[in-house]
Amino acid sequence: MLTLSSVAVGEKVRLIAFQAGSVLHRHKLLAMGLTPGVTIRIISKAPFGGPIQVELRGYQLSLRPSECQHIVVEGMYERCGDKAVSADHCVCG
Repeated sequence: MLTLSSVAVGEKVRLIAFQAGSVLHRHKLLAMGLTPGVTIRIISKAPFGGPIQVELRGYQLSLRPSECQHIVVEGMYERCGDKAVSADHCVCG
């Protein structure tokens, strides 16, 4: 299971769900626009466990790493010739 806290800077992912038992985080995150199906791009990660800055729905948001650990995501892939590649790394144009 891939969580938002383990995604590399610059990658785009799609939010799938929130982990079970994360009710307190879930309500707050839903109110900020983090809903299932939304595309999220990791902009930066602060060193030493600091905030993770993400972009979604046309705005930027900083999240605590503890919040990101409760967000289940999947990578976004496209077809590039005969390979499945990350949406950000397709060179087909």
